Amino acid sequence: MRRSLFVLLLVMILVIGTGVAAAQTRVGVAMPTQSLQRWNQDGAYMKQMLEEAGYVVDLQYANNDVGLQVSQLETMILNGADILVIASIDGSALGTVLEIAQDMGIPVIAYDRLIMETDAVTYYATFDNYMVGTIQGQYLVDALGLETLEGSVNIEITGGSPDDNNARYFYQGAYDAIEPYIKAGKVIIPSGQVEFEQIATLAWSSERAQARMDNLIAAHYSDGTPLHAVLCSNDSTAIGVTNALINAGFDDDEFPLITGQDCDIANVKNIIAGRQAMSIFKDTRMLAAQVVKMIEAIVNGEEPEINDTTTYDNNVKIVPTYLCPPVFADINNFEELLIESGYYTREQLGL
Repeated sequence: MRRSLFVLLLVMILVIGTGVAAAQTRVGVAMPTQSLQRWNQDGAYMKQMLEEAGYVVDLQYANNDVGLQVSQLETMILNGADILVIASIDGSALGTVLEIAQDMGIPVIAYDRLIMETDAVTYYATFDNYMVGTIQGQYLVDALGLETLEGSVNIEITGGSPDDNNARYFYQGAYDAIEPYIKAGKVIIPSGQVEFEQIATLAWSSERAQARMDNLIAAHYSDGTPLHAVLCSNDSTAIGVTNALINAGFDDDEFPLITGQDCDIANVKNIIAGRQAMSIFKDTRMLAAQVVKMIEAIVNGEEPEINDTTTYDNNVKIVPTYLCPPVFADINNFEELLIESGYYTREQLGL
């Protein structure tokens, strides 16, 4: 009933409207939250690039509230959005509102998080998420010298949010990289927590990651057992793990290697200070530019550039996807990647 009334109201508004929205392509951009640095950057870059290309942009953040994001999308549709770009909070919770978009012929681009359980998503733009995890896992393989290691090292794993489809790709890529060394006895996970459901962190929460790490330290490392690395899927979970290790008195000279993703300012500062080994650099300028190219193709009646038509199954369809390449930043290359490229200034990183 709600959907029927909504569609009727929408049709009435479009019929009696001033026609201003039709004069210029209007793009609704829905971002999940402003509580994580990366989404602020994604939203800002997207808005800037779209407006520079001549589009009208409605950018909204939903504070990790699924109901609010649905309401924002409904409002975007009511206001005459021609195209929707959505970084979803819960990839399986948007089916109803996207049916409305589909009924209105509005293309939907899933932005860096695959929208699940609907055929209303038209395209997907993201980074190679399995490769993100592979790079993280391989970094630890190389940094710990696992190929030639005699003996073993202790590692723990901290994953991402179970309602984010990407989190499983990150986890699987990383786990596949270290699994041979687990089987060979070179990598020990003292907690025994290796399944995704055991290591997942709801909402990518730093606080939840810290609380879990507090418990792991108390249960498995309070007797002096060494911890050599923590494989964290992103920077917000890495911050939580780092805080737990600092509070537990881990020495800076023997701080465990910690992986991350997004190159948030706080985490890059930790890389400089020796409290995080690396972070995946996903240049949001690149992703935003690719989405703008997708939108331009759609507006011109052309097929957007796609480089993956087999991987991303949302349980209803294989979503045509463009994958941008991820790279990692560490103490050896962060200046070149992050400062010389103009992504950050030296002052932002406290240099």
